[in-house]
Amino acid sequence: MDPQNGDLGYNKNNYYERECPNIAKQYDKEFKLHAVKQVIEQGKPAAQVSRELDIAQQTLSKWLKKYNEDQTEPFVGSGSLRSEDKAMKELEKKLRDLEEENAILKKAMGIFAKDLK
Repeated sequence: MDPQNGDLGYNKNNYYERECPNIAKQYDKEFKLHAVKQVIEQGKPAAQVSRELDIAQQTLSKWLKKYNEDQTEPFVGSGSLRSEDKAMKELEKKLRDLEEENAILKKAMGIFAKDLK
């Protein structure tokens, strides 16, 4: 492990593989970043990095594409949302709640208005 040379101690066995052999391998965020940075920062060819880390070159290409699209949050885990998407979902929920509350208040106003007549 030599961080100055870009070696963070990762090797081809640093991934989480499920027990079922037919299911694709899953890699953690740090492993993906390590692989991508070897290509981008160290200038290594993607084919070489994919061979060294025992990952498909197509997989590495997808990671590079995701990293280039959004370097602040390139690899969001499954079931997780980017911060902008999460904020948008929260605002949409708040809007639905307020619209529902508004509809209830309108119905209540109609009921009270009938009682006043």
